[in-house]
Amino acid sequence: MIRVFNILVVEDDANARKLMEAVLRQNGYDPIPARDGVEALEVLDRKHVDLIVLDIMMPRMDGYEFTRELREAGSDLPILMVTAKEKPVDKRKGFLIGTDDYMVKPVDEEEMVLRIAALLRRAKVVNEHRLTVGDTVLDYDALTVTVPGEVLELPRKEFLLLFKLLSYPNKIFTRRQLMDEIWDMDSETDERTVDVHINRLRDHFRGSPDFDIVTVRGLGYKAVKKA
Repeated sequence: MIRVFNILVVEDDANARKLMEAVLRQNGYDPIPARDGVEALEVLDRKHVDLIVLDIMMPRMDGYEFTRELREAGSDLPILMVTAKEKPVDKRKGFLIGTDDYMVKPVDEEEMVLRIAALLRRAKVVNEHRLTVGDTVLDYDALTVTVPGEVLELPRKEFLLLFKLLSYPNKIFTRRQLMDEIWDMDSETDERTVDVHINRLRDHFRGSPDFDIVTVRGLGYKAVKKA
C-alpha cells in the first residue's frame, strides 16, 4: 500500500490556499488547510503531518513566528516557505529561523511539487538514516552498504561520498563541493583526493545493477540510478 503524505497548507488567502490544495491533490498528496500559524499549531496537535507549506504574512501568528515556535519545540518537520517577500534579507531570516526551502510568489506549481518531493525524500533519509537504491541499502549509522548476499563496511569518507551522490541522483557535484562538505572547508587535502575515493567506490560497486558513478568531464561526478 502506498502511503499518502499529509501536507499542511498554512495560508490566509482563501483563493491561494484552495489553489495549493488542488495542486497537491492532483499530485497524490493529502492537503490539510490552516488559515494562520495559530490554527496550524492546533492542527499539528491532532493530526499527523509530513510537511508544511507556509505563507509568511498572516494574522495572529505569521510564518516566521510559527517556524520559530516549531523549531524551539524540537520539531524537525520539513517547511517550505511560500511568500511574496522576495528580498534576500527575508530569505535569510527564513533560513536562520529554520525553514528548509523558500519560494517566492507567484510560484511555479510544477517547481513547488518537485521541491516538496525533494524535501520529503530528504526527511525520510534523515529520519531513517537509511538510503535504498534498488537492492542496495546504505545504513548511515553503521557506515555499511548492503547488497544481495553481502554487507560492506566502508571507510567513513567513502561512505559519506557515496551517500551524498546517491541522495541526489543525476545531480552533478563538483570536486570542490564534495571536498567542502565531506572533508570540511578548512581541509588542506587536495581535490584529487575525491578522484581517489571515487575510484575506490567504483572498485567496490563495479557492475552494480542499481547505480553507476559517472564522471562529468570538466565538472565533477554524479550518481545515476539504473532502475
